[in-house]
Amino acid sequence: MVFELIFLGTGTSAGVPMIGCDCEVCTSDDPRDRRDRPSALVRYHDGQDPEPVRQFLIDTAPEMRQQAIRHGIKRIDGVLYTHGHADHIFGLDDLRRFNAVMKSAVDIHAEPRVLASLRKMFPYVFTPEKNVNPSFVPTLIAHELEPGRTLDLFGAVWTPIRLMHGRLPILGFRVDYGGKSLAYCTDVSAFPPESYPLLQNLDVLVIDGLRYRHHPTHLTIDQALEQIEQIKPGKAYLTHLAHDVKYAELEPKLPKGVHLSYDGLVVEVRE
Repeated sequence: MVFELIFLGTGTSAGVPMIGCDCEVCTSDDPRDRRDRPSALVRYHDGQDPEPVRQFLIDTAPEMRQQAIRHGIKRIDGVLYTHGHADHIFGLDDLRRFNAVMKSAVDIHAEPRVLASLRKMFPYVFTPEKNVNPSFVPTLIAHELEPGRTLDLFGAVWTPIRLMHGRLPILGFRVDYGGKSLAYCTDVSAFPPESYPLLQNLDVLVIDGLRYRHHPTHLTIDQALEQIEQIKPGKAYLTHLAHDVKYAELEPKLPKGVHLSYDGLVVEVRE
């Protein structure tokens, strides 16, 4: 039974290496220090042979095209958006290739204000009748998300979780499937009290751990470790990593069961 998360991108909004930076991490030859903007793929089998494994994107980073090619992603069953910042949505246009390959529309799920931002950012996608020339644009079906309101997507239960990204309310996602569970919480600086019950009894937690120094809209490494200690998942992975973090230096120092993510890492959700 397949239930896994693939880290497509684990970096910050600037990516790693950053433009114009010659620091030790940006010039590292360790592939685990090369980080696309943040996005992930969740895969699981719906048990309806000969249907393929179901595949859902969390966010569409600017490197969406390269990420899909790198991992051989030829179909998706939907996209769930955490929020409307550029590093999480600018790959939306690449969804049109999935339309062509699958010969069907793509479902996207987001909070109403995020959907409004997408419509404003990509008017040619959502109002194609206004385009000057006929053009190949994504065909999307939009669905509204609400924190705490679950979705049953092909046999897995997805629960949107309210997170705070500085003063901006955003979403994380919990996925329960086959008696196992994972949660993906990027770009978080604080968890509202009502969100902690939705993070209990996790097998895998993915959590923001930007850097060592304070940041107003992201958890630091130490703050992320404090949250992991409170939530107590089976395993935890830090993501949205800045160029302050060198994989080979920090990974061995992390507590048991806590790891750094890296682009291309596949995490199987199991005991």
